[in-house]
Amino acid sequence: MKRVAVEANLSNVRDYLSQQGYDCCELDAQNQNGQGLDAIVISGADQNIMGIADATTKAPVINANGLRPEEIANRIQNSTR
Repeated sequence: MKRVAVEANLSNVRDYLSQQGYDCCELDAQNQNGQGLDAIVISGADQNIMGIADATTKAPVINANGLRPEEIANRIQNSTR
């Protein structure tokens, strides 16, 4: 099961991904580095993740701005192959 952190204001995306079998958690200061995550989904409203502009992550970061939940799921699949 893929583990994905989702920004708090993207509850519709988190719900969809959960229904598709992803293990979703809320993006917060404890998991922003991506350790143990397969992907991170952000709203794109603020490119500065968690208030840290130079944050680095091992997990792919997917900008959900303008994307449907289905498209986000496809991007997660493509980035974690």
